[in-house]
Amino acid sequence: MYDLETHKHALALLDQGLSQNAVSKQTGISRAAIRAWLTRIEPLPRIVGHAECPRCAPVPFPPSDPANYSYLLGLYLGYGCISAHPRGLGYYLRIACADAWPGLIEECRNAIAAIHPSGAVYLAQRQGCVAVTSYSRHWPCLFPQHGPGKKHDRTIALAHWQQEIVNAHPWEFIRGLVHSDGCRITNWATRLVRGERKRYEYPRYFFSNKSDDIRKLFSDTLTAVGVEWTRLARGSDPFNISVARRASVALMDAHVGPKY
Repeated sequence: MYDLETHKHALALLDQGLSQNAVSKQTGISRAAIRAWLTRIEPLPRIVGHAECPRCAPVPFPPSDPANYSYLLGLYLGYGCISAHPRGLGYYLRIACADAWPGLIEECRNAIAAIHPSGAVYLAQRQGCVAVTSYSRHWPCLFPQHGPGKKHDRTIALAHWQQEIVNAHPWEFIRGLVHSDGCRITNWATRLVRGERKRYEYPRYFFSNKSDDIRKLFSDTLTAVGVEWTRLARGSDPFNISVARRASVALMDAHVGPKY
């Protein structure tokens, strides 16, 4: 009898389109066991010592690691999604992280593990990115922004308990949003100096998201920590928030920094 997390991991790989043979080779689980799970010949393992969901407790309370939760919330609002298990057993949290940023992938994985220590966190390779994935029955409890459709097509608002966490850990929230939908770049411009045109470079941060609500959460939190920002339009769409003033960039560098 395989344990619950092994069982869920194998089914998740099958849901991603891998063959039974490929899953068996990758996980070491016998093909007979995989076939049995798919046909429900073998019952699901019982959950032993399952951690209580803080939001489902008789008196709901916030996650025990609020700093990591604030960071993970930023990642989720940017490039995260929650999807139901096709057999109705629970939910998958997936955060898409570009292959170019292995440090980000590891930070995301650690944050998920801190919030859901009783569950497995695994990496599902996609073209150009990795989906950092974890299964739980309670992801919608922890991220009530989950819902049908794209985030920018519906209202995104923080629950009171989430806002309290962001207020207490604003830089972690900002960092999660920048790590998902933001970047630090070096801009350049030219100006005349004593009749000679010279080029100069300066760093700036960008955050781009189609959701008006998510951009406002980002800009409001920047304002709360003393970062000056401006809104930039791409064509007629104000999808971008820029941080370019020297003092504000220095603050961002001290608390966020470039992806790695």
